[in-house]
Amino acid sequence: MPSVSFPSARQASTVRVSRSRAILPEELSAIPWLDRLDGQERARVVDDLRVVSVEPGELVCRVGRPVTYWFGVIDGLLKMSNDTAQGMPITFTGLPPGGWFGEGTVLKREAYRYNIQALRKSLVTGITVDTFHWLLDRSIGFNRHVMMQLNERLGQFIAAREIDRLGSANARVARSLGSLFHPVLYPGVGSLLRITQQELGYLVGLSRQRVNEALQVLQQARLIGVEYGGLRVLDLDGLRRYLDAEPAPTVA
Repeated sequence: MPSVSFPSARQASTVRVSRSRAILPEELSAIPWLDRLDGQERARVVDDLRVVSVEPGELVCRVGRPVTYWFGVIDGLLKMSNDTAQGMPITFTGLPPGGWFGEGTVLKREAYRYNIQALRKSLVTGITVDTFHWLLDRSIGFNRHVMMQLNERLGQFIAAREIDRLGSANARVARSLGSLFHPVLYPGVGSLLRITQQELGYLVGLSRQRVNEALQVLQQARLIGVEYGGLRVLDLDGLRRYLDAEPAPTVA
């Protein structure tokens, strides 16, 4: 099955921090952990938050660059990926609205081991590494949120390894969709994910045509509903357990 292509890390440009702006009051509701902070902590975070508009193909994080911010998605869709030694791209996960990522890298203050690239025009926000560690030193609520993030992320990557080994394209699409509807990691998605078949193909590594076929199968199974501009989840547990076995080709 042919895979889809997307600009490589070498071809993509990296977002410049100088393009960033202060966060708007109406955008604060997209940050799920703000309500865990006290007044002083919230004030520092709001003052520290920066927002940048990212064009399709641009990199928010690049392999080897030192970490500077802990990032979150206000709107749009990003992907976390890397390249193999042979130069082949490997996608780890998609990052829809409400998702915050890279906490492990920020905790260790190390260089990025992955690329974060925009699949469509997106709004990305972030707090500096210093503010992140300041919150860790004083906020029990923030610590609990980060611990939950790390635990859920571990489970997500274990599931991603299982998805890579699935022979059924339908199952790969189903399980990948299940991970994008994660209510803890991506609370901004809700029950409707704004995503195109081409974007889903970038994340799963399948052609748009093959993704379309898989979505029709999943819709007939009443696991999802295909709507204009997005996909609605009808049975999240069913998506995560989906193990459709496609029939093996017959030998003449």
